[in-house]
Amino acid sequence: MNKTIILLLFFISIIGKAQDLKIIRAQYPEAVKSSEAASKLEAELSRIDNSSKPVLLAYKGAVLTLKAKFAKKKSDKKDFFKEGVALIESAVSADASNVEIRYIRLSVQENSPKFLGYHKNIEEDKEFILKNYGSISSAELKETIKDFVMKSENFEQQEKIQFN
Repeated sequence: MNKTIILLLFFISIIGKAQDLKIIRAQYPEAVKSSEAASKLEAELSRIDNSSKPVLLAYKGAVLTLKAKFAKKKSDKKDFFKEGVALIESAVSADASNVEIRYIRLSVQENSPKFLGYHKNIEEDKEFILKNYGSISSAELKETIKDFVMKSENFEQQEKIQFN
């Protein structure tokens, strides 16, 4: 009986985490557009730390870079951006073969001001996404990445064709 309860709680926990990721995936593109959406997503990710799944760490890092974008004070902009980049790079180091993490890093690098110097992995991540897009099992994630690619200036028109 106790094993059944423990097993049931385990599966509920997994389903809850999958649901959280689905919500986060849906909110991320919106967070890029407004400080309110970024704040909402930041609250959703507040409990994420270095022991969390790397993909969640990458999203938290991306949201911190968005906080930098929307911050008023220069020092806050710098601090949020540095912390966000550190989390994204930690996520890439922990799971370099994760297409979603590469998409997150590419989206941040593509939208970072040039003077910040966070652009060195654009080609690498773009190529990784082109090569591994077909292996994504989540329909929502595929659609999110496809939407990003179609709007991206880093993908050539002929490369975008494979996403249709």
